[in-house]
Amino acid sequence: MPRTPLDRVPWTLTGWQPYNWERSPATETGLPGQAEIGPLPLPVPGSVQQALLAAGLIPDWRDGLQARGCEWIENRHWVAETVIPAAALAGPGPHRLLLHGVDGAAAVMAGPRVVAQVANTFVPHLIGIEAPAGQPLPVRVVFTDQPRALGQVQRTSRIRDWRSRYPYVWDWSPRLVQVGLWEGVELLSGACLHRLCATTACDEQGLGALELRWDAAAAAPGATVRVSLSAADGSVLATGSAPAAAGILRLERLAVERWWPNGQGPQPLYQLDTVLCAGAGAPLDHDRRPLGFRTVVWSPCRGAPAGARDWVCTVNGRPVFLQGANWVPLRTCFADVTEGEYRERLATYRDLGFNLLRVWGGSVLEREVFYRLCDEFGLMVWQEFPLSSSGIDNHPPDDPGLVADMAAIAGHYISARQHHPALILWCGGNELQRAPDGGPGIGRPCDEREPMLAAQAAVCARLDPGRRYVPTSASGPRFMAEAGEFAQGLHHDVHGPWGWSGDLAGWQAYWAADDALLRSEVGFAGAQGADLTRRHGGALAWPASRDNPYWQVNAGWWIQWEEFQREQPGPADLDRFVAWSQARQAAFLAVAAAASKRRFPACAGFIVWMGHDCFPCPANTAVIDVLGRPKPAAEALARVFRASARADQSIQ
Repeated sequence: MPRTPLDRVPWTLTGWQPYNWERSPATETGLPGQAEIGPLPLPVPGSVQQALLAAGLIPDWRDGLQARGCEWIENRHWVAETVIPAAALAGPGPHRLLLHGVDGAAAVMAGPRVVAQVANTFVPHLIGIEAPAGQPLPVRVVFTDQPRALGQVQRTSRIRDWRSRYPYVWDWSPRLVQVGLWEGVELLSGACLHRLCATTACDEQGLGALELRWDAAAAAPGATVRVSLSAADGSVLATGSAPAAAGILRLERLAVERWWPNGQGPQPLYQLDTVLCAGAGAPLDHDRRPLGFRTVVWSPCRGAPAGARDWVCTVNGRPVFLQGANWVPLRTCFADVTEGEYRERLATYRDLGFNLLRVWGGSVLEREVFYRLCDEFGLMVWQEFPLSSSGIDNHPPDDPGLVADMAAIAGHYISARQHHPALILWCGGNELQRAPDGGPGIGRPCDEREPMLAAQAAVCARLDPGRRYVPTSASGPRFMAEAGEFAQGLHHDVHGPWGWSGDLAGWQAYWAADDALLRSEVGFAGAQGADLTRRHGGALAWPASRDNPYWQVNAGWWIQWEEFQREQPGPADLDRFVAWSQARQAAFLAVAAAASKRRFPACAGFIVWMGHDCFPCPANTAVIDVLGRPKPAAEALARVFRASARADQSIQ
């Protein structure tokens, strides 16, 4: 058996004062180090935080200011441990551990030996191990010292740790530095398929093509790779085979149905089975994945200034307005998200008429199930590489070692997800920019003059040449659209605004004069439901003022207290405030979205920041709350989006 899933065997968790887990018997007592916490059961995938919460050892970080009472977790060492059964090690070698996702710096131990040190959240780790024949093998992943400061306010140029940044504090997330195995773990034995990559294409006649590339690790001479492409009803469209050593196979002139975005047509998907065989003999390894066929072309917006990037997305010959949301993880600890949660939330976006999700660069490559469901629901994906602005400076590092790290991360992102038809765009990161004079600051989006963004572009061109790459969002030449610069050809792909100091009439005037080619991030604050704020805020649920620490900590940028007092004088309570805030968010976002859509194809799309909450913030810019309930703003956007989806189909 070439693959043994190790997330199906029991794992335990213990917590230690730093380095006590490797302590020899103490001179004073002759006793070895002793765990401070546990052993506890640890789900894999899963976070240390969720395991501690389930055991009643930490408070619920969603309530009040209790996230502060969980910050000690990142200052301990944590040992995740299992035992590989002897039967799994009985087959031929070599044996390798494949850790698909490790969040946090860690030492990996097989038996008594440290076999690897890992510290990159964004790539899998393949580690050779030596296994004694006929004996079980203990495996430990020991999470050690974690980086201290990766939060929203930082210097992007000084980032040296490849971890998601939002758990270190963002304006919509408390500090809760996740530790754990966020993806599954496998034992690989003997020959197996590795780095399997599939790309598809489709011509105007609906004839598809498929290219498959692989590494056949440890395959013997004469091994072959056989593929079969099947429709949803099980009928086989095509088969093929090639020597395993060739590393490539192509299938062409495939009679397929085309995949369409949500609101534009159906989403037919196909099943690709790839089998590694010992020559003409028995199967050694098997991969199964969904595929789809579509054509995506980018063309100029109507009236675009010379030199502007093409932003009108044409799918299968039909221009489609990009009506989307910026996507952040569904939970503060993304390791604990279930497939059911993905399905429920993505179905909500589909039903509201969204057709695109921009996976934000301060987070992580979402799991395979996310992309599979986006394929199923017709939700196009704009995938960013893991870089984001920081406020103090916002341009990426240029150290050669870090540039090489990012090239490897980009290569993994591409090989792991490029087979999904929903994926339409790679992006270098979120809001990477400099000052207009080229120094640290804001205003001028970064481009391929940055070594790290140039390396990303080169990897995309080499591994995924049929899919678009842009260096950052917003991509400029201006970061934001200023009313005083309208009609000057300066606003191509822009971010903002995220609020408005004036009245609705002024907001309407701003959008009536807008000349941006793409609005890839627009936000407006709105409160979550009063029931959620009472549940999680308790005695601090009201008032919604800056003097209230619950609101200041969890909604500091988005309270709106002064605006509320100005517009709603007199006695107030939480219910009245929430009704006012939600109605205001809905009205202002509807104006912006409708104005953008009316200009299509002069404006290619409108992407709201942000789609949903992962933490119960009493107020922020999310249009779907932490429970997955659409706010009035989401329903208002849905009315605009559904109408525009029908209008798009007449623009051909």
